[in-house]
Amino acid sequence: MNGILLLHLLGVVVFVGNIVTAAFWKVRADIGKNPAAIHAATKSVMAADYAFTLPGLLLIIVSGVWMAAREHLPMHGLNWLTASLALFAVTGVIWLAVLIPLQRAMIRHSAESVERGRVTEGYARASRLWAAFGIAATLLPIVILYLMVSKNV
Repeated sequence: MNGILLLHLLGVVVFVGNIVTAAFWKVRADIGKNPAAIHAATKSVMAADYAFTLPGLLLIIVSGVWMAAREHLPMHGLNWLTASLALFAVTGVIWLAVLIPLQRAMIRHSAESVERGRVTEGYARASRLWAAFGIAATLLPIVILYLMVSKNV
Protein backbone atom coordinates (compact mmCIF):
# COMPACT_ATOMS: atom_id res chain seq x y z
CA MET A 1 0.00 0.00 0.00
CA ASN A 2 1.42 3.38 -0.89
CA GLY A 3 1.99 6.08 1.69
CA ILE A 4 -0.54 8.55 0.31
CA LEU A 5 -3.33 5.96 0.41
CA LEU A 6 -2.30 5.02 3.95
CA LEU A 7 -2.57 8.70 5.00
CA HIS A 8 -5.96 8.91 3.29
CA LEU A 9 -7.25 5.83 5.12
CA LEU A 10 -5.85 7.11 8.41
CA GLY A 11 -7.74 10.38 7.84
CA VAL A 12 -10.96 8.47 7.13
CA VAL A 13 -10.62 6.33 10.26
CA VAL A 14 -9.91 9.35 12.46
CA PHE A 15 -12.68 11.46 10.87
CA VAL A 16 -15.47 8.86 10.81
CA GLY A 17 -14.34 7.27 14.06
CA ASN A 18 -14.51 10.55 15.92
CA ILE A 19 -17.91 11.64 14.62
CA VAL A 20 -19.42 8.30 15.61
CA THR A 21 -17.64 8.11 18.97
CA ALA A 22 -18.41 11.71 19.95
CA ALA A 23 -22.10 11.20 19.19
CA PHE A 24 -22.11 8.00 21.25
CA TRP A 25 -20.71 9.69 24.38
CA LYS A 26 -22.92 12.76 24.04
CA VAL A 27 -26.07 10.62 23.66
CA ARG A 28 -25.04 8.53 26.67
CA ALA A 29 -24.68 11.70 28.75
CA ASP A 30 -28.08 12.94 27.57
CA ILE A 31 -29.74 9.66 28.55
CA GLY A 32 -28.36 10.01 32.08
CA LYS A 33 -29.90 13.51 32.40
CA ASN A 34 -27.06 14.59 34.71
CA PRO A 35 -26.39 18.27 33.83
CA ALA A 36 -22.72 18.08 34.89
CA ALA A 37 -22.09 14.98 32.75
CA ILE A 38 -23.93 16.55 29.83
CA HIS A 39 -21.87 19.72 30.13
CA ALA A 40 -18.62 17.74 30.23
CA ALA A 41 -19.71 15.65 27.22
CA THR A 42 -20.69 18.69 25.13
CA LYS A 43 -17.37 20.37 25.83
CA SER A 44 -15.56 17.14 24.99
CA VAL A 45 -17.42 16.80 21.67
CA MET A 46 -16.21 20.26 20.65
CA ALA A 47 -12.65 19.51 21.80
CA ALA A 48 -12.67 16.18 19.94
CA ASP A 49 -13.79 17.92 16.75
CA TYR A 50 -10.72 20.15 16.88
CA ALA A 51 -8.38 17.35 18.00
CA PHE A 52 -9.58 14.58 15.68
CA THR A 53 -12.29 15.55 13.17
CA LEU A 54 -10.41 18.55 11.78
CA PRO A 55 -7.02 16.77 11.40
CA GLY A 56 -8.81 13.76 9.87
CA LEU A 57 -10.58 16.08 7.46
CA LEU A 58 -7.31 17.73 6.46
CA LEU A 59 -5.64 14.35 5.89
CA ILE A 60 -8.58 13.24 3.72
CA ILE A 61 -8.55 16.40 1.60
CA VAL A 62 -4.79 16.68 1.10
CA SER A 63 -4.19 13.00 0.42
CA GLY A 64 -7.34 12.68 -1.72
CA VAL A 65 -6.44 15.61 -3.96
CA TRP A 66 -2.87 14.32 -4.18
CA MET A 67 -4.00 10.84 -5.26
CA ALA A 68 -6.59 12.20 -7.72
CA ALA A 69 -4.01 14.48 -9.34
CA ARG A 70 -1.41 11.70 -9.48
CA GLU A 71 -3.89 9.33 -11.15
CA HIS A 72 -5.27 12.07 -13.46
CA LEU A 73 -8.81 11.33 -12.27
CA PRO A 74 -11.55 13.46 -13.85
CA MET A 75 -12.89 16.12 -11.49
CA HIS A 76 -15.83 16.93 -13.76
CA GLY A 77 -18.95 15.12 -14.87
CA LEU A 78 -20.85 12.68 -12.70
CA ASN A 79 -18.57 9.95 -11.41
CA TRP A 80 -17.76 8.43 -8.03
CA LEU A 81 -15.16 11.11 -7.30
CA THR A 82 -17.32 14.15 -8.07
CA ALA A 83 -20.30 12.59 -6.26
CA SER A 84 -18.05 11.97 -3.24
CA LEU A 85 -16.69 15.51 -3.33
CA ALA A 86 -20.20 16.97 -3.55
CA LEU A 87 -21.37 14.91 -0.58
CA PHE A 88 -18.21 15.84 1.32
CA ALA A 89 -18.97 19.53 0.66
CA VAL A 90 -22.53 19.07 1.96
CA THR A 91 -21.13 17.41 5.08
CA GLY A 92 -18.77 20.36 5.56
CA VAL A 93 -21.58 22.88 5.20
CA ILE A 94 -23.69 21.01 7.75
CA TRP A 95 -20.75 20.86 10.14
CA LEU A 96 -19.69 24.50 9.78
CA ALA A 97 -23.09 26.18 9.42
CA VAL A 98 -25.18 24.04 11.76
CA LEU A 99 -23.33 21.61 14.02
CA ILE A 100 -20.59 23.87 15.35
CA PRO A 101 -23.04 26.68 16.26
CA LEU A 102 -25.33 24.08 17.86
CA GLN A 103 -22.39 22.63 19.82
CA ARG A 104 -21.57 26.11 21.12
CA ALA A 105 -25.23 26.57 22.08
CA MET A 106 -25.26 23.17 23.82
CA ILE A 107 -22.16 24.13 25.83
CA ARG A 108 -23.79 27.43 26.84
CA HIS A 109 -27.16 25.81 27.68
CA SER A 110 -25.55 22.86 29.48
CA ALA A 111 -23.61 25.29 31.70
CA GLU A 112 -26.94 26.94 32.51
CA SER A 113 -28.38 23.47 33.19
CA VAL A 114 -25.60 22.82 35.72
CA GLU A 115 -26.44 26.10 37.48
CA ARG A 116 -30.17 25.28 37.57
CA GLY A 117 -29.66 21.64 38.54
CA ARG A 118 -31.80 20.35 35.66
CA VAL A 119 -31.57 20.10 31.88
CA THR A 120 -33.00 23.29 30.38
CA GLU A 121 -35.37 23.44 27.42
CA GLY A 122 -32.72 25.44 25.54
CA TYR A 123 -30.28 22.57 25.85
CA ALA A 124 -32.91 19.98 24.93
CA ARG A 125 -33.87 21.94 21.79
CA ALA A 126 -30.24 22.43 20.68
CA SER A 127 -29.51 18.77 21.40
CA ARG A 128 -32.47 17.55 19.28
CA LEU A 129 -31.35 19.70 16.35
CA TRP A 130 -27.75 18.55 16.78
CA ALA A 131 -28.91 14.93 16.71
CA ALA A 132 -30.97 15.42 13.54
CA PHE A 133 -28.27 17.25 11.62
CA GLY A 134 -25.58 15.04 13.14
CA ILE A 135 -27.22 11.94 11.70
CA ALA A 136 -27.02 13.48 8.22
CA ALA A 137 -23.43 14.60 8.77
CA THR A 138 -22.55 11.05 9.89
CA LEU A 139 -24.40 9.12 7.19
CA LEU A 140 -23.02 11.20 4.31
CA PRO A 141 -19.38 10.22 5.02
CA ILE A 142 -20.47 6.60 5.21
CA VAL A 143 -22.06 6.94 1.74
CA ILE A 144 -18.83 8.60 0.56
CA LEU A 145 -16.83 5.71 1.99
CA TYR A 146 -19.01 3.30 0.00
CA LEU A 147 -18.50 5.33 -3.20
CA MET A 148 -14.75 5.46 -2.65
CA VAL A 149 -14.45 1.72 -2.08
CA SER A 150 -16.85 0.59 -4.81
CA LYS A 151 -16.04 3.42 -7.25
CA ASN A 152 -19.64 3.32 -8.50
CA VAL A 153 -21.80 6.13 -9.93
